[in-house]
This record gives sequence, structure tokens and C-alpha cells, in this order.
Amino acid sequence: MNLDFSPEDLAFRDEVRAFIAENYPEGLRARQEEGEEMAKEDFLSWHRTLAKKGWVAPAWPEKYGGPGWTSVQRYIWSEETARADCVPILPFGINMVGPVIYTFATPEQKERFLPPTLSGEIWWAQGYSEPGAGSDLASLKTKAERFTGDDGKEYYLVNGQKTWTTLAQHGDWIFCLVRTDPTAKIQEGISFLLIDMKSPGVTVRPIITLGGEHEVNEVWLENVKVPVENRIFDENKGWTCAKFLLAHERSGIAGVARSKRGIERIRQIASIELSDDGDALIQDPMFKRKIAELEIDLTALEYTELRTLAGEAAGKGPGPESSVLKIKGTEIQQRITELALEAAGHYGAPYFRGFPKDGDNAHPIGPDFAHRAAPTYFNVRKTSIYGGSNEIQRNIIAKMVLGL
Repeated sequence: MNLDFSPEDLAFRDEVRAFIAENYPEGLRARQEEGEEMAKEDFLSWHRTLAKKGWVAPAWPEKYGGPGWTSVQRYIWSEETARADCVPILPFGINMVGPVIYTFATPEQKERFLPPTLSGEIWWAQGYSEPGAGSDLASLKTKAERFTGDDGKEYYLVNGQKTWTTLAQHGDWIFCLVRTDPTAKIQEGISFLLIDMKSPGVTVRPIITLGGEHEVNEVWLENVKVPVENRIFDENKGWTCAKFLLAHERSGIAGVARSKRGIERIRQIASIELSDDGDALIQDPMFKRKIAELEIDLTALEYTELRTLAGEAAGKGPGPESSVLKIKGTEIQQRITELALEAAGHYGAPYFRGFPKDGDNAHPIGPDFAHRAAPTYFNVRKTSIYGGSNEIQRNIIAKMVLGL
């Protein structure tokens, strides 16, 4: 594995930096700096900019609209977007259902769904978790019963509930795992359906998090009529699609580049904030040690990610090693937020979203970062749970890697 960038890679890095500097939406940057909750249009503004450039789906094959980048270029892209604090492209369409569609779908389905996914015309939501079926996803209860409509076409009638559905309040379509054969073995009676969220019987109800955000939702499906032509892959074989999608999701959850940027911020904060003895926090031996341990763990994780990218470049898709990336990546993310909250101290206690507004003469007390430290800490607790809890990932490693 060659860790040196070639002259062509360095030129590509310069091109990426220049493009971000010239094209990143200024209004979006301002909302980020104020810590405001992102609206649908905020996410889509950057998505559309990249789609117009042809850079919105770095890992997609060229024939489906990808840029044809090498694994090194994809690595550089993730590094540079993190370095510039760009809003991440939402993964549900580009990194999750998109690869499922171009891998398992019919030509007609690819033509119908891939172009609007790239352009941002379709905002996808993920209908996996249910009450009682999160880490044990195969226990899902949402059922889809097949019938023939009055028009002579085949449909499914879907009933059930999905939960923790991220940003479903903005969703156009939702990809769902549903049980199409209740008599089959637990993982063999599941199908993968694409459901229009404007369909009668789809209800989205908000779940407000500890940080005060409306980020996740519960989605109710009550007698929702779904054409059979919206099923991806074979009936009762949806678990194949589910595993494929989760492997891609877990690799992306690692977030190595953004964690590197997070550690940089912690160092900047600690060089300004004072410890109890009046010196800069970065001089405190225990705090300095925590940062050093984080950097060591992140470096090891980065090499693991690079090995995975090298495997993908050789034609090997993400496998059980994606579980390693997911476990360590999410643990590092949580430790970064813990250090930020520790640096904020008592100033991290109060929280006012979007405060102050333009024209206000009152401001939060303490350093600028402090009023977001606690909400971010609470929000990032989820990372070791979603995408398959870290306990489940350890079981996968024990079985698939260690052969236990």
C-alpha cells in the first residue's frame, strides 16, 4: 500500500480545494457557524452543486453517474470536504439505496430511480429499525401482503411501523424492509420495497432528541398500497440487499476524515481554554494524554480504512472489516464529543438553538463552542447504536473474521 500521493493525486487535491472554496454555498456556511438546524434546502444546496459538477457520488460506477475516481481520489475527497467543514452529503440515497439499486435492480428500476437520486430530486429515508427490531433487525414485523388490484396489476398492502427514521419529515421515498412470508425462516421471508411517502396511509411523527433537534421520526404504514414493481430483487430475498446496504453504511459511519478535523478543533479549543490551575488546558497532562490516545487510535483506524479502500480498488466490496471501521470509528467520535464537553465545563450546561439571532444584544456566556457541546455529546451517543449496534458488530467479527 503506497501512502505517497502521486503528482496527479496532488493536482486533484488542489482542484478539489479550489472547487470547494469557489462553490460552497455561503448561506449554508453561515447557518453552520450559528449552529442552526439545517432545513431541507440547506442540505440540497450543496448536493445540487456537486451533482452539477458530477461529484456527488464518489463511489458510483461511471456508467451510473459516478465520477470514475480512484480509491485514492475518494480518500482525498473525504479529507478535503472534512477539512473545509462541508455539510456531509446525506447517505441514504447516495451511499445506501443507490448502490443497492445499481447492483440488484432491473434496468427499468435503475433508469427510474438512479438519475433523480443523483440530482437530489428524490430525498430518501431509511425504513429499517422498528420497535423491537433494531440491532436484531431480522425480527422486523412490518408486513407486506400481495394482492391483485382492480386494474389487474400486482400490489403489496403494507402495514407496520418504522422508528428512528432520520429526516423522514423531508422524505420523498423510503426504502423499507418488510416481511412478505411470515412462515419462512426469520431472515428468508423479507423483501426490499421502495415506497412513495406521499402514498395514502404513510404518517410521519417527530421524535425530538435530547439536544432539541427534530432529526428522527417514527413512520407509520397503514394499508399502504405499493406496486410490486417497486420491489428490489426477488421476493423474500431482501435480506441479501439489507446486508449489502449495511456493509456500505458501516464503512461510511467510520468518519475518519471528520474525526481528524474534530481532533484539530479540540486542540484549538484546549490551547485557549484554561484548566483549574490557570494554564492552557492543552498543558494539562491528563487532557493531553486523552488527545494523544485519540490520535493514535484514529491513525490505526485510518490505516484500516486505507486497506479497505485498497481492497475496493482491487474489486473487493466491503466485508466484515466494515464492522471494525464502524466500532472504532463511532467510539472515537464519542470520545471527541466527550473532550469537547470536558473543555466547555460549566459553560456547556445551557443550550439555546440559534441563539443569538441577528440584532440580539444578549449572547450565551462562555466560549463560542460551549453552547453546542452538550447537545452534540448527547446526539453522538447514537452512533454506536445505529447501523447495527457495536455489540452486534463484535459478534459479526467473532463469527466472520475470527471463526468463533
